[in-house]
Amino acid sequence: MSEHKPNAILSGWRFRALLLTVLLSAIGYLGFSLWGGWREVVEAIARVGLAGTAIALALSLVNYGLRFVRWQKFLALLGHRVYAPESLRIYIAGFGFTILPVKVGETIRSVFLKQHGVSYPESLAAYFSEHLSNFISMLLLAAVGLWVYPQAQLPVMILAGLILTGLIVLQQTRWLQAIERIAQDRLPARIARFLTHGIEIVLHSGRCFRLPMLLQGIVLGVVAWGAEGVAFYYIMHLLGSDLSLQTAMFIYAFSMLVGALSFLPGGLGGVEASMLALLVLNGVAQPQAVAATVLIRLATLWFAVALGIVALLMSARKEQG
Repeated sequence: MSEHKPNAILSGWRFRALLLTVLLSAIGYLGFSLWGGWREVVEAIARVGLAGTAIALALSLVNYGLRFVRWQKFLALLGHRVYAPESLRIYIAGFGFTILPVKVGETIRSVFLKQHGVSYPESLAAYFSEHLSNFISMLLLAAVGLWVYPQAQLPVMILAGLILTGLIVLQQTRWLQAIERIAQDRLPARIARFLTHGIEIVLHSGRCFRLPMLLQGIVLGVVAWGAEGVAFYYIMHLLGSDLSLQTAMFIYAFSMLVGALSFLPGGLGGVEASMLALLVLNGVAQPQAVAATVLIRLATLWFAVALGIVALLMSARKEQG
């Protein structure tokens, strides 16, 4: 990763272009969502009301807060204790560009952390560890409904096997270091440097998945994503659905897994399609399912993006001040 400075990213045409891209993406997403049933969405917002919206957003804040606690633990394991308020601003700023096709948000996180002595391989390892831990947590949450959806059992079992294999590979420090030495001795300098950086990220990530941090990270992730699952259930309840908490949790977690596996920015499209299909399969009328899907994504993904933009603007002001 090149040695960018924060003020080079947060000022001038680059920052304005990024903000414009996010704004246009948000408008496009909302317009496309409302095109399929804007009246139902408006009616759903009215039924949920201010109190219901506030509760859903509060549960999303629980998600972000617990994930930040885990993020701080990862950084501490890697030997860095970044001042919590500053680290929180950096962490939230990473949400600002979640929906972009390139990982700009994570790049900005790494750039800011570099100013606190965190190397790029270390910050990227924390990012990788967070997302892998999220994936494990959502897999566990999805497992609560597997007995109701036998067709989902095989994919979830395959994913669980792949994750277990990945966790084992992360702990093979000697093998990874041996590969690193061979690459440095026998490969061209540019390829060796690229491979070395990748192995450094994997080695740092392995430190984040040793006991007891492995269990702590999973527990924090399950509670964090479970909070958003409860928000989804609560919205469905306010819209008159009789879905059980178990079913709602499965639908939310499984849809998030589909979004993660789609490799689309923010899971856009994959999450919505999966959630809509599962709701309809569970007897929810399509207009109501569309409205619920739009509402929960506004209260989770787009709320995070909005907070990220605020954090980025604060960072830009700080850099310029």
